[in-house]
Amino acid sequence: MNILNKIASFFKTQTDTSSVKSESQEPQSMQVSGELKSFLENEVLEGLDISPEHFWNSLESILAEFGPRNKALLHKREVIQSQIDEWHLARKNTEHNHEEYKDFLKEIGYIVPDTGDFTISTSDVDDEIKTIAGPQLVVPVMNARFALNAANARWGSLYDALYGTDVISEDNGATKAGAYNPVRGDKVIAFAKDFLDSTIPLVNGSFANVNGFDFGDETLSMSLNDGSTVSLVNQESYMGYVDSGNDSFGLLFKNNNLHFEIQIDKSHPIGKSDPAGIKDILIESAITTIQDAEDSVAAVDGADKTVVYRNWLGLMKGSLQETFLKNGQEMTRELSQDRSYKSPQGREFTLPGRSLMLVRNVGHLMTNPAVIDASGEEIPEGILDAMFTICIAMHDLNGNSNFKNSKTGSVYIVKPKMHGPEEVNFTCDLFAAVEKALNIKPLTIKVGIMDEERRTTVNLKECIKAAQDRVIFINTGFLDRTGDEIHTSMEAGPMIAKADMKQQPWIAAYEDWNVDTGLETGFRGNAQIGKGMWPMPDEMLGMYNTKTMHPKAGANCAWVPSPTAASLHAIHYHQILVDAEQEKIQTRSKASIDDILTIPLHPNPESLTEDEISAELDNNSQGILGYVVRWVDQGVGCSKVPDINNVGLMEDRATCRISSQHIANWLHHDICSEEQVMQSMKKMAEIVDGQNVSDSEYINMAPSYDGIAFQAACDLAIKGRVQPSGYTEPILHEMRLKFKA
Repeated sequence: MNILNKIASFFKTQTDTSSVKSESQEPQSMQVSGELKSFLENEVLEGLDISPEHFWNSLESILAEFGPRNKALLHKREVIQSQIDEWHLARKNTEHNHEEYKDFLKEIGYIVPDTGDFTISTSDVDDEIKTIAGPQLVVPVMNARFALNAANARWGSLYDALYGTDVISEDNGATKAGAYNPVRGDKVIAFAKDFLDSTIPLVNGSFANVNGFDFGDETLSMSLNDGSTVSLVNQESYMGYVDSGNDSFGLLFKNNNLHFEIQIDKSHPIGKSDPAGIKDILIESAITTIQDAEDSVAAVDGADKTVVYRNWLGLMKGSLQETFLKNGQEMTRELSQDRSYKSPQGREFTLPGRSLMLVRNVGHLMTNPAVIDASGEEIPEGILDAMFTICIAMHDLNGNSNFKNSKTGSVYIVKPKMHGPEEVNFTCDLFAAVEKALNIKPLTIKVGIMDEERRTTVNLKECIKAAQDRVIFINTGFLDRTGDEIHTSMEAGPMIAKADMKQQPWIAAYEDWNVDTGLETGFRGNAQIGKGMWPMPDEMLGMYNTKTMHPKAGANCAWVPSPTAASLHAIHYHQILVDAEQEKIQTRSKASIDDILTIPLHPNPESLTEDEISAELDNNSQGILGYVVRWVDQGVGCSKVPDINNVGLMEDRATCRISSQHIANWLHHDICSEEQVMQSMKKMAEIVDGQNVSDSEYINMAPSYDGIAFQAACDLAIKGRVQPSGYTEPILHEMRLKFKA
C-alpha cells in the first residue's frame, strides 16, 4: 500500500478528526488532521469574524470548484510533455530543425499567441515593492528563529557584516578569529568611511578626517581635523537624527531610496577610538522577505503544515517569539520595533523596523494528507495554502497586531512552479474565491510570478497579463529553470555538463527576456523584477565583487542567503540606481525567444571520458545526498550543505531538481549506467557521512546503504525521468512520511 494511501486511511479512521462532524464545525465529507483543526479554530480565527463552520464550508466549496481545474491543469502538463517527447523521438536520427520545433510548440499550445500590449494595473502596493530597490531574503517560515532573523533584517550593522566576513581580508595580521582585533577593526572602519565618501560625499575632504558633527540648527555640518567645517554635496540626503543623550546620537541619510544611520557614541569601545566617535553604520538591508512555505521547508502532513501556518500567524500578529541558546546564553528573539527619528526641523517620524513580508505558497502539483476530501484523496496543497495563509494575513489587514506589515492593506503571495498563463489565471481565480469567501476586498491578494519553468518563460507576457491587476513580482532562478529545461527536452539528447550550463545561449536570453518583459508591461516603479540567490553564504567577497550584475541588469531586488549578505548587498543599491538602469534597458532590443529555445545539448557526448563522466556523477550525487539526508531524516528543507569541495552551498529542492535531472538525462541516453550511478551514490554517501560527523542527530548512510534517505536520493536520480516536470517533491514527501511513520 502506498504511504500516501496509508496516511489517508489513517485520517479516515481517527476519532479525533471525525469528531468534528458531531460539532458541525466541518463539512461531513472532509477529514482534517487534529492539529490543523485545533490550530485553525483556537488560534487562527481568534479575533476574526469568521466561524469554524464558515471556514471549513468555504474550503470545501472552493475545493469542489478548483480541485477538478487543478487536476486538469496537471493533466495538460503531462499531455504537452508527452507530445514534446514524441516529437524528439520521431526525429532522433535527424538534425534538429529549430523553426520546425518552434512551430510545433505553437501548434500544441506550449507557446500561446501574443494577445497585445498592456500595462499592469495593480493597486495598493507598498513602496518596498514599487519603488525601493534592495536585497530580498528567502527564509523557511517553518523555522521560527530564521523567520524572525529575516523579518528583522530590515536593518543591519555594516561594521559587523564587514568584520565577520571575507570582504575584509585577513592579510597583515587582520585575522577575525578570537577576541576583537583592532587591526581588522581599522580595515572595517576604512572600508565604511569609503562607503560614506562615495554615498554622501563631502564638499571637501573625507569622512576619514571628520572629528565632529553639528546638527543643531536644522542643517548638518562636519568638522575636519584641519579645523575646517564642511557640508554634504547633497544636503537633501540628510534626513534627520535620533538623540540618545550623553553624546550618543544617530544621523539618518537617504540615497537611492535606501537609508542608513551613522551611529555616534564616544563612550562606546569603537566610538572612543574614532576621531568622530562613530561606533557603527546601521544600514537598511533586507527591504522585503519571502517567508517560504514551499521549496525550503519539509512540510508533509498536518502537523508540519500547522508549524508552517503557526509561524506565519505569529508574524502577522506580531507575536512570534523564539527562545534559544547562543554561546551558552539563553536568548529570546521577537520582531523589531519601528525606528523613530526627528527631521532636521524637529518633526518626528518613523521608519519600518522590519522587512515587508511576502509568503510563498506551494505550487499546483502537490497534495497533502492534512486534509482528505470526500473521495478519500488528499487535497491540493496549493489550495490549502491559499485558504490558510490569506485567512491568517487578515490579522494584519484588520490591525490585530502591534506591527503593520502592509501599510497599503495588501497580502503578498509568491506563487512558484506555474506553467503558462492558464495556471496563472487559475491562481488569480483561486485568490478571488478566497477573498469572496473571507469577505476580503477584491484584489487585496497580490501575486508574485516565479519565472522558473520554460512554458512560463516563453509565455511570460501572457502570464503577466493573466494577473495584470494582481501581479507585483516576477523573478528568474537558474536552478529550477535548468531542471525544467533538462526535463522538458529529456528525449532531445544528452545535456551539456551542469557546470557549463550558465554559458549556454538560453541562460542569458532568459535573464534578459524576464527584465525586458517586465519593463514592457509596466513594472518600472510599480512592481519587483527579481534575480536569483547567491548560493555561497561564506563567500561574501565573491558576492560583493560580482552581485552588482543584478541591479545593473535592471533587477530591483535579488535574493541573498543571510541578513549579513543583505547588509553587504545593500551597498550595491547605493552604488547603482536601478530605476536609471531600467530606463536604459527599455531602449534595447528584446532578448531572443530563439535563444531561449536553444536546447543545451552536449555537442559531442562521445568525447566524454570515463573520468569526466565519473566526476559529473560524483558532483551531482554528492549534492543530492547532502541535501536529501537532512530533508528525509531531519525534516530540514533548506540548509548550508558542503559540496564535493567542502564549500558550503545553500541547498533547497531547486538544487536537488537540477542535479537529479542531470543524472537522469545522462542515464537515459547511456552516457552512464545505473551501476555507475549506484557506485557514485555509495562513494559520495561516505563523504557526506564524514561531512556530517559533528551532527549528533545525523544517521549514517554508509556502509549499509539501506536507509530511507539513501533510497530517496537514488530514486531521485534513477527515476528522475518519470517524475512530473522533474520535480523532487513526490519522492521526498513519500520518503519523509515513511521515515516519520
